[in-house]
Amino acid sequence: MRRVALIVLCYAALAACVTTKIAPPATKWDARDAELQRADTWQLDGRAAVALGTQGWQASLNWRQADLVAEVHLAGPFGIGALVLRQEPAGLSLNGAPPSGAVQAQLQERLGFELPLQNLRFWLLGIPDPSATFELSRNDQDRARQLTQNGWTVVYDRYAPVGGDLLPAHLVLSREDVRVRIAIDHWDWPK
Repeated sequence: MRRVALIVLCYAALAACVTTKIAPPATKWDARDAELQRADTWQLDGRAAVALGTQGWQASLNWRQADLVAEVHLAGPFGIGALVLRQEPAGLSLNGAPPSGAVQAQLQERLGFELPLQNLRFWLLGIPDPSATFELSRNDQDRARQLTQNGWTVVYDRYAPVGGDLLPAHLVLSREDVRVRIAIDHWDWPK
């Protein structure tokens, strides 16, 4: 009888171990992702090339992030067609005008596609936008290789050392017949 009671007790203990879930420890990716989400002041200079169906254009790209305000400068060769976008909590403004709900439509008309500005802040850092669902695969260095979010696919094919970390140096965004290649030449990253 004791032997049966002991066996039942062992099974109960094992069953309790099996059903108890312990949260897995945070991975390096999780810690790095959280740190990059909190990064609120940074800058980059680079170039963008857009292919839209059979059309295309190129521009210099300068992004300045300060807290919740992003200022993005796009300019074609010799500064032709320059745009200054400012995304802030009050809304999106174009070329110094006050924020307006009509700016997104104006921007889409000028660019030929809807620029995912809200997501792009995070994608440029090599992480998904935490406000939307996503699919992510990582490379051997535990950095994003491919990210799919909000109908866009972002492929990261090169990283560069920046401030003791690796940040994207080249990425390609694609959605339907739009393809945007971004080459980042310089990062200003807080120490």
